[in-house]
Amino acid sequence: MLEYFFIAFIAIVCIQFVYYVIIFGSFSFSKKKPSQNNFNLPVSVIICAKNEAKNLTNNLPLFLKQNYENFELVLINDRSQDRTLKVMELFKKESSVPIKIVDVAVNEQFWGSKKYALTLGIKAASYEHLLFTDADCGPVSESWISEMAGNFNAKHQIVLGYGAYQKIKKSWLNKLIRFESLFTAIQYFSYAKIGIPYMGVGRNLAYTKSTFFKVNGFINHMKIKSGDDDLFINEVATNENTAISCSQNSFTESIPKTNFKDWIHQKRRHISTASFYKPLHKFLLGLFFVSQFLFWILAALLLGFMYQWEIIAGLIFARLLFQYLVIGFSAKKLNEGDLIPLIPFFEIFLILMQMFIFIKNIRSKPTHW
Repeated sequence: MLEYFFIAFIAIVCIQFVYYVIIFGSFSFSKKKPSQNNFNLPVSVIICAKNEAKNLTNNLPLFLKQNYENFELVLINDRSQDRTLKVMELFKKESSVPIKIVDVAVNEQFWGSKKYALTLGIKAASYEHLLFTDADCGPVSESWISEMAGNFNAKHQIVLGYGAYQKIKKSWLNKLIRFESLFTAIQYFSYAKIGIPYMGVGRNLAYTKSTFFKVNGFINHMKIKSGDDDLFINEVATNENTAISCSQNSFTESIPKTNFKDWIHQKRRHISTASFYKPLHKFLLGLFFVSQFLFWILAALLLGFMYQWEIIAGLIFARLLFQYLVIGFSAKKLNEGDLIPLIPFFEIFLILMQMFIFIKNIRSKPTHW
């Protein structure tokens, strides 16, 4: 029996090698291409907010300071119960940058749907090229719009960006959240690099109006509460129409959860959309997760029985080496270098967390965004 486990372990290491070195390495070891800096390309920056008065007060000045010639802000008030609308109106009154406010009224057919609110904002936008972020996000530089918009051209109608989280010193949860976000970005950037784009994050995402209306917007998954970013990109992104932006000036940064329970709830909502991905994407993501899980289980089992332990130890070392190299290079690109030393510990924890969330979501689905 141990011989079969040994053969299976070798196969698992080979699968992990393909994922890390060939797929993820396509992003990790790639050279950054300069953006075109289309300063004359009109851009509508769309921000959907629900009870975000404080975050808007802090972050809107960062958007208004963008070093870009031709852009507008489209602010969507999604039925807020705080001062969100008043904050929007105050900024509109005092800003030299054009600001449109979309005040979403209650619609029983689309009750509680962020997708409905976003659809109204997209319709109100003046320009063809749309750049999305969240109210709790801020651009890390004044070149954010130019870096993201610089990837648009006649071929590329979708741009995937990186949405980082603020660093909090001496916080294990903060490092875990940032590692999960980093590894998610490595995956969606890498798959886009090899011509199989499957998702993006709404914290930093751009696409054209034409792309949105070509598939009737979110209509195919409107009843699913989440997925205004990843499900939409999963539906419309192709090898031909998708670009990535990994310049550090193109990043946004948002406030991470500070409570483990709140973060788990957020991840439950995000992971629940994966079951609606295209079959190929589900297969590739599922195979990677299974191979991760089996790698550690079989390694522990075979080492526990000291079966071919020299070979097993060598394979474990080799796998950790190429994992460190791939994630390490990516972490440097995405300004997350402080996470590198604890990669194996984060990986094991995330495997267990994903299993827990998967089981939890089977028993009860998250119901709001």
